[in-house]
Amino acid sequence: MNTQEFLASLTQQGVQLSANNDKLNIRSPKGVLTPELSAELTARKEELLSLLHNMKMPTTPTAVPLEHALSLQTIGRLIGGFVEQSALEWKQPLIDPRVMAQQLTVTFRPLPDGYKNEEVLKFREDLESKLRDYGVTVKPWERATTDFRFEVNIPIIKWKKTIKTRIVSAGVNAVIDVERPSSLKRKLGIFIAERIYQIYSQLIARGRKISISRIAMLTSWAEDHAAQRIEDPTNTQVILLKEIDNQLADSQLPYQKKIQIGLNTLTRTYSEIVIGVSREKISVLNMNLCDSLFSRKELDSFVLNSLIPKIFVPIAPLLLNRFELGQYDPRQSDYAKKLVNLGKELVVTGLFPQGSKLSEVIPRKSQREIVSIMMDGRTGVSYGFVAYAEAPQYVGKQEVTEDEWESLSPVQGFNFEEIRQNAIGRWYIKTYLEAEYKFKQIPDTWLVSSRSGSNKTNLNLESDITRIGLKGKLYLQLPQGIDSKVVDIKPSYDVYVMIAIALSAALHTPELIKNGMPIVHFHGYPAFEWLKPNEYYAGVNNPSVPCGTYESGVFNFLGIQKLANEYGDSIALASLIEPDHGTNVIAPDLNYLIERLKAGCENGQIELGGRHFISLKLKNSVEGDCKVALP
Repeated sequence: MNTQEFLASLTQQGVQLSANNDKLNIRSPKGVLTPELSAELTARKEELLSLLHNMKMPTTPTAVPLEHALSLQTIGRLIGGFVEQSALEWKQPLIDPRVMAQQLTVTFRPLPDGYKNEEVLKFREDLESKLRDYGVTVKPWERATTDFRFEVNIPIIKWKKTIKTRIVSAGVNAVIDVERPSSLKRKLGIFIAERIYQIYSQLIARGRKISISRIAMLTSWAEDHAAQRIEDPTNTQVILLKEIDNQLADSQLPYQKKIQIGLNTLTRTYSEIVIGVSREKISVLNMNLCDSLFSRKELDSFVLNSLIPKIFVPIAPLLLNRFELGQYDPRQSDYAKKLVNLGKELVVTGLFPQGSKLSEVIPRKSQREIVSIMMDGRTGVSYGFVAYAEAPQYVGKQEVTEDEWESLSPVQGFNFEEIRQNAIGRWYIKTYLEAEYKFKQIPDTWLVSSRSGSNKTNLNLESDITRIGLKGKLYLQLPQGIDSKVVDIKPSYDVYVMIAIALSAALHTPELIKNGMPIVHFHGYPAFEWLKPNEYYAGVNNPSVPCGTYESGVFNFLGIQKLANEYGDSIALASLIEPDHGTNVIAPDLNYLIERLKAGCENGQIELGGRHFISLKLKNSVEGDCKVALP
């Protein structure tokens, strides 16, 4: 076997290798390191050192204290369902923006002739400097792009055109552009290009799916957006700098109105992120539509904690190939029925505004189809989710002693010091609670959740609720009789977050989830004053990683662990804050959760948007990351 296969075999047996300059450090379970294996390790030492050095991630202090916590590798593999991948086939989650920055490459598109917005120009200059300071690679436009030719040929109307342009290479994570003025000539070109695309899709493609690159080829010759000059739109984000939209940045703007303005701004400019700039403020807009306002004096914090995480982990749905697919009967699920009732009870709160159908927000067919492909076929967008974690499922002892732990076997791909298995294949994890290590069984974790794009306050029991499971790998069960190829039923973007919350609660706060646990996520925040005794929050200082990433799941997992170590079993309600995204609220009692959310909204202490985030941030800066409301 080659060196990579040899290392994977060692990992499966519980042998842990690490490189320290020219030394190979070895940790092994008792009885595994035979004389033959030791001899082979010696013979392969140089190859192993080279491989380990290449795998090693840059190390800087983490943004979240991990003392006594599980390693990021273990948390990421658990909540991501990566059990079948070897340690060499996946990347660990990164939660430190300084480390994220070192992995990023961005480029700035040259300014249009005669561009004169002084505030944007000054910000652009400062932004480039800060990105470089944090270790981001900023490539000049000439080096970040390559020449590209393509031919548009429509035989039916005998139209043929060869286009030469420069496109941003796939290895670039973001291209930063400025808003460009429109012109009558450009509008006419776009109209002609769109008509050509419609003819092509109807007469040539005849209903077949067209790739993103092909759509771009057919329309980009008339465009002047950075997004039309990108080799891989799924890998490279477009960030647009423009004069701040004071209406959009107004915390008093109704959220439904913000959805309309925000989505139109993003789709009109082909941008994943729009940064608004004024003399005093910086605004940031992406699909979450729950972003913060920053003072220009807070440029350091904005770049490090908001922009870099957004570039590093862009919003993206989980593809269906990440799951083992199956079906279930929602009529037989008490949790599904509870979820329907939960949604109906929350209609009065206004926390779940209706999103938009892409056909309503994006008028052009070519744009709709590009966005639909990137969103894994979703035909619309919606905000927030409701979910209900089922009671954890165990087989055998829920907890073992340290002596029993020492007798357990390694689990392929996991750190032997953190996860082991018994004779029947049940996994146990070493976790730190109440100032001591405990050895708990990892339960089968299941939850029901609203599908992506559904009306959260009027869920259809038979078609709107998916069932998601974690048993080493991820499972997705659709309602019986639903054909996902015909009906637009996709799992929520926030699957990793739901799984992380449910699993962390089972391991660290079992009283929260022993009878099932409702989870409500909305794109806003509670005020600090809303919290009552035994109600806590965590996460306000986390980097602004978007939904749809298992980095966001890691933060929620760690948040529950930290609350458990601070407050034990006294938690009646917990708010897990996701900066620039929203809040996950959990409680062991469904009626209590509904009552508290209704009261918070009625009293103006819970609102969509970012207005109340400031009160949490201010309290947090004085008192620490986990909060308790005092009597």
